[in-house]
Amino acid sequence: MAKGILIIVEQRNLEIRKVSLELLSQGRKVADETGEPLVAVILGQGIEGLAQTVTASGADKVILIDDAKLADYTTGAYTSVLNKLIRKEEPQAVLMGNTAIGKDLAPRLAQRLGVGLASDCTGMETDATSFLVFKRPIYAGKAFEYLTSNVRPILATIRPNTFKVTDPDASRNAEVVKETADIDAADLRAILKEVAIAASSRPDLTEANIIVSGGRGMGGPENYVILEALADVVGAAVGASRAAVDSGWKEHKFQVGQTGKTVAPTLYIACGISGAIQHLAGMGSSKFIVGINKDPEANIFNVADYGIVGDLFEVVPLLTEEFKKLVK
Repeated sequence: MAKGILIIVEQRNLEIRKVSLELLSQGRKVADETGEPLVAVILGQGIEGLAQTVTASGADKVILIDDAKLADYTTGAYTSVLNKLIRKEEPQAVLMGNTAIGKDLAPRLAQRLGVGLASDCTGMETDATSFLVFKRPIYAGKAFEYLTSNVRPILATIRPNTFKVTDPDASRNAEVVKETADIDAADLRAILKEVAIAASSRPDLTEANIIVSGGRGMGGPENYVILEALADVVGAAVGASRAAVDSGWKEHKFQVGQTGKTVAPTLYIACGISGAIQHLAGMGSSKFIVGINKDPEANIFNVADYGIVGDLFEVVPLLTEEFKKLVK
């Protein structure tokens, strides 16, 4: 009989990603409401030290799969190992972040397990009949659908910044189990040789609590320095609209929108962005939206919590100076 909520914990360079801590926090809440155990699974090499972190974050059981072949994420190896583990554990639900890894891994696991997938969810609640109900945006964020399943396990990916990270409880104890990595040779068709990571002092765009984005109104790539100055003061990530990326002003990795990255920060500051549907689909779940545009009829003001009608080249530097006073 299916039992438990299994969280696939994502780590990078032996540091647990924020979205996994969010899932553990919400998973603890669901576990308390349903009486189900919360199980955290960590794959990698040299990961034993991460067990205490996920225990303090709410896990009742921690499964460690430590192997050199899992040191870096590869689709085949992770799919093979997790498919076998999930079949062995038989959980009620399997949850992971809707990250680059989650979006690659989850559909493959769904196919192997023969179950459906609720992807890019922005809500999760318990239900007396179906155990869990997931909320996800559809039609470019203009509507929401609610999904559940009577097939086990329920498999879902959750958008980063959906849930609050609760304070860790260092007094918690959990059962720690070490499993061996049983990887099929056929699943090792790709071997990762090197990971090139661009150095940056700013947070990852998909995990940032504050994002400052620029659109066509920036006028050119050289003008992004004023957004970067604001971002550095408040500890924000810098994003861009599709129009800015298509113009060659920023790389695609900075694009927020339906064909870029989907973000859900606490604060999203849109500078010179008109508010096209494609862009709103990528940032509409932000808790607070500030729009800065000299066009009072710009669509961004229809979704903004706070709107500033004015020249961004005058407004943004003023905001930067005011924030400097606040963060001293």
